[in-house]
Order: sequence, then C-alpha cells, then structure tokens
Amino acid sequence: MNDLNDRTLTIERTFNAPLKLVWKAWSQPEHIAQWWGPKGMETKVLEHDFKVGGHWKYVMQMPNGGEFIAEGTYSEIVEFEKIVSSADFKPMTEGVELHVHFEESGTQTKFVFKVIHETAAYCKQQEQMGFYNGWGSTFDRLDNFVARN
Repeated sequence: MNDLNDRTLTIERTFNAPLKLVWKAWSQPEHIAQWWGPKGMETKVLEHDFKVGGHWKYVMQMPNGGEFIAEGTYSEIVEFEKIVSSADFKPMTEGVELHVHFEESGTQTKFVFKVIHETAAYCKQQEQMGFYNGWGSTFDRLDNFVARN
C-alpha cells in the first residue's frame, strides 16, 4: 500500500467568515448549489442526505453543454469539525475519499480539504489534470459565497 501522503492532494484556505456559516455552506443543499464547482459551472443538487451513510449527488452543467456528475456517501460527520465522504466525479475522477476539516479561528474559518486516491500514480495523474486549478476555483466561489452571506 502506498504511503498516505503520496496518495493525498491537499488545499488549505482561511475563509473570512464564521465557522457556522462555512459549515452551512457545506451542509445545506440550497447553499451548495450556489458555489459547488469551478467558475462557469452551474450546479444542481439532485440528492443530499447529510448524515453518516447518506448519499449525495450533484450535476454540474459545463460551459460546453456537457454534464459532470459528482456523487458519494458520507462515512463520517463531526458537526463543525469534519466531513468524510467517498466521491466519484464522472467522467474524470472516481474512487476517491474527501476529508474536509473546519476550525474556528476568531471570526474566520480555517479549512483543510484532502482528497485521498487509491494509488500514488492516480494521485499524480489527478494533480496533473488540474486538481489545484479546479478545486481552487471552486473554493474561490465558496469564499465569495460566504463573504456575501
């Protein structure tokens, strides 16, 4: 088994918003639809059962008219601290695990997002396909969303 660090891509951010607001943005479907996906994509939340064992499924409309489907199952939820979920992002990324960590820092929220891949090679491939640009754009949208609310 490859070392976990070799199979993990990580993004850390600090949002200028309180923890409860950032948590709501992640946990409530009407908010998720406002920021999920890179700039230029519109997201529809088809399913969002926010509990351990619950399934989520979102469809993003790409600018070229195609659809990008994201779905998974929650395996761990610690309110205001952590969300862990399986994830498939069809047609580009499948069989990964998301670890989303939240930490209150005064009026700000420290945020750590990790995607764990099955192998180091798959992790490297996903990084080269634009992991940091795509998720960076998504989290820019999240940052803008929480700043407005």
